Amino acid sequence: MNILQINGSARSQAGNSTRLASEVVARLVAAEPAARVVVRDLARDPAPAIDEAALGALFTPAEQRSPEQAVRVAQSDALVAEVQAADVLVLGVPMYNFGISTQLKNWIDAIARAGVTFRYTENGPEGLLKGKKAYVTFARGGRYRGTAADTQTPYLKTLLGFLGINDVHFIYAEGLNMGEEATKQGFAEAAADIAAALA
Repeated sequence: MNILQINGSARSQAGNSTRLASEVVARLVAAEPAARVVVRDLARDPAPAIDEAALGALFTPAEQRSPEQAVRVAQSDALVAEVQAADVLVLGVPMYNFGISTQLKNWIDAIARAGVTFRYTENGPEGLLKGKKAYVTFARGGRYRGTAADTQTPYLKTLLGFLGINDVHFIYAEGLNMGEEATKQGFAEAAADIAAALA
């Protein structure tokens, strides 16, 4: 089993979402000790943002790219290769202003590549990252699960499905900024979600 852990927190190892993602990975490895784990900490090793130069590089045929464009495409290619090699993705997802972090969005923009991780057909889009499982660990200061304010769950479910990943488990630690008791409850609920997801 190849496991790819993506830490989307701007706080790196101090992030609550990182803590949850690491717990999921530890449980997966405990069940399958031979598993290979790759960790990408997007705070320490960020994916480059999509800008005009990046789009120019990605849409220029390989043989016509400048050296600078080739370097830029190689950065994206490396991130895509990590995802393609993974059997399991574990995403650590904090909530920032009701959305995902810039770090995680840049990674998504790097790995969602037409003709590489998805393609358009006469029958509509087809995800090319099939046969993978994903665990998405959310850490939130308030309580938003199942409400209209939870923009993250539908977005990531749609995005992962678009790429061909439909076996997705969501894990929630909520109320983490609402006092000590709420924090304990939030992590207890996340532990129950993890146990259910890995059962």
